[in-house]
Amino acid sequence: MPMTWWTVASPCGCSPGVDQVRLGTRVTLRAGLVWAMGLLLVAAVVGSLALHGDARTLVVDGLGILVVWVSAAVCWLAVWRVGFRRWDVLLAAAAVVAQAAGLTYLGVVVAGGGSVPLPSPADAVFLLFYPLMLAALLVAMRRHVRGLASSLWLDCAVGSLGAASVLAVVLSPVLDSALAGSSSLATAVAVAYPMFDLLLVAAVAGIVALGGVRVGSRWVLLAAGLMAFAAADVVYALRVTSDLYVVGSPLDAGWALGLALMAMWVDAVAQDDGLATRETGSTTGATALSTLAVVLAGVTLVLAAARTQLAFRQLARMADLRHRAATTDELTGLPNRRALYAEAQARLVEPQRWRLALLMLDLDRFKEVNDSLGHHAGDLLLIQVGARLSEHLRAGDVLTRLGGDEFAVLLEDVGRDEAAAVAVKLRAALAEPFALEGIALHSSVSVGIALSPDDGPDLSSLLRKADIAMYRAKTSGDGHHVYSIADDAHDGTRLRTVGELRTALAEDQLVVHYQPKIDLLTGEVRGVEALVRWDHPTRGLLYPDAFLDLVQEAGLMRAMTTVVLDLALDQIAAWQAQGQQLTVAVNISASSLVDADLPEQVAGMLAARGLEPRSLQLEITEEFLMADRDRARAILTRLRHSGVQISVDDFGTGYSSLSYLRDLPIDELKLDRSFIFPMADDARAAALVASTIDLAHSLGLRMVAEGVETDVAYTELTRLGCDQAQGYFMSRPVPAAELDHWLSARRATAKLIDLPNRGPLRPSGRH
Repeated sequence: MPMTWWTVASPCGCSPGVDQVRLGTRVTLRAGLVWAMGLLLVAAVVGSLALHGDARTLVVDGLGILVVWVSAAVCWLAVWRVGFRRWDVLLAAAAVVAQAAGLTYLGVVVAGGGSVPLPSPADAVFLLFYPLMLAALLVAMRRHVRGLASSLWLDCAVGSLGAASVLAVVLSPVLDSALAGSSSLATAVAVAYPMFDLLLVAAVAGIVALGGVRVGSRWVLLAAGLMAFAAADVVYALRVTSDLYVVGSPLDAGWALGLALMAMWVDAVAQDDGLATRETGSTTGATALSTLAVVLAGVTLVLAAARTQLAFRQLARMADLRHRAATTDELTGLPNRRALYAEAQARLVEPQRWRLALLMLDLDRFKEVNDSLGHHAGDLLLIQVGARLSEHLRAGDVLTRLGGDEFAVLLEDVGRDEAAAVAVKLRAALAEPFALEGIALHSSVSVGIALSPDDGPDLSSLLRKADIAMYRAKTSGDGHHVYSIADDAHDGTRLRTVGELRTALAEDQLVVHYQPKIDLLTGEVRGVEALVRWDHPTRGLLYPDAFLDLVQEAGLMRAMTTVVLDLALDQIAAWQAQGQQLTVAVNISASSLVDADLPEQVAGMLAARGLEPRSLQLEITEEFLMADRDRARAILTRLRHSGVQISVDDFGTGYSSLSYLRDLPIDELKLDRSFIFPMADDARAAALVASTIDLAHSLGLRMVAEGVETDVAYTELTRLGCDQAQGYFMSRPVPAAELDHWLSARRATAKLIDLPNRGPLRPSGRH
């Protein structure tokens, strides 16, 4: 009768009967542990699919830890069987125990409600798993590599490097994320896991590539276990990087499955140690181990292959999303600056396609929209601007948002005239009102144009010169401008002046001069207009036409308006302290009037000085009245209700409409100087002035004539019944102290001749 494997003499010298009993006990214990691993794994996976919330986490992670400890028990049972004759078994068992210890530590900390630091004590034992398992692989393979042919070594190297390169691609998002942080021990630990996984996969691939080495079917268990373990690490890292990891998912069972398969490999190695001769169908335990091992290994390999395919798809999707995010503007969905550079580079390298034009578009007074209506309204405007521009471009044109309120258009196969025509078309498209949260907002855009190859061979040169041309378009008011060499000097001056303007606002370099408004019926001065000047430290006193456009362009109009209001109201308070009652008119730009908080701001400034609201008059333009009638009515009504007077400046020069005179709360019309100049020589001009005065009076409005510079004009306006007049014939705008002197001299002369001051009195002279 052939000797079975359990009849071998015991190494400790026990009798065969006792040895058979002990061996039978080992077989039963080993079989029970193997089946326990399988059942616990199945229960963990089922729990991850059927349960939810804390219950799922408790079941999956709790059963996973049990599986790992049962795997450790199987390994140490194998160590007990072979002793120190097989160092690969001992090292693998130690590696599994290290994982079990680390997982147990994490489970205890999390169950107690604590937080796990990075790095933690668990990381020390987790990282210990890798050198122990790699050492076990080296020891196990040592007996098989002697005399190995060089071709097989090459197969091993190719397999290892191929697997390592594939895993390196999959792990790239994880490594990038870990290395993006600061250099620290935590960063080193985060990088160590994927790097060790890469080594494990490379080692397994190298072993599999050794087709000429007869390592036995048990190595399928080890390969499947290591692949399951590494796959769980990779998927976990990818999910954490994408913020998609959920505790208690089937992924948490991946590490337990991998360690269970490694434990089966350890047990198989110990069984095949040569201590006994195994016969076919010798024991139920052996058969159970073989059947369960093959099933688990097969399922693991199938799942690993499927998960690898899914991981590659996710990686491709992530790469595509990253590319889109890197080249797309998040707000408008248009290509961004990076996309523009890529497209321009592709087109500029082809000589036959060098006839390109770059248009840079910048919204006028966009900062006032953000400041007055809020950034949400500004974002909505930018989205609508991008959509409207897209509708008016050809299929091959490239529209991008550079940032802020700047857009760029790359046109192909166009020259100077064609590019200018496109600029005109785009400006007309944006001139139509935009609907923003119930507000009809009018916008305009300035366009700078640079041409290739004349203005530069690359996009950087074109962008710089288109930017210079765009600011030249803003300054000139033409709307669009094609770059020329002469623009470089202008650009340097503009940038320097904008910087000086910011300094002027911060260091009180702005001053206010006052021009009197004469009552034509009585000759009295009841009001003045406040006009801003810039007392430049090196260029002297600058008038508004030298800097107002730059103030508007740089988004400083609201700040300057606040400064002028402060100075004017301070002067009103000073005059009232002297017993002099004068109404001061302050010009308010259309961009400042967009601010819905303006009435409250003005009321607060008046109250802070103890001034009556009727002492202030705000002069507005027809541009604001015609841009958004409803908004104008709402803001002006609130100002009028507070007691502030409203005057329409430069009446007759804009898109005048009689309807706004009826609908809006207005106190005064100021007839533009262009109607006053030709009165003496042009009967039709005089007739227009007369009819406008009659119109104002019929609506209960006061009429003021601007730009009165001759005695003839003054006399004719008086005859026609105009209410007030201002101009150089009476007085230029002068500082407050000089105006005080002018008023005192005028009153003294009036008393001396005891006549109504119906005109400019000679003693005061012309200022």
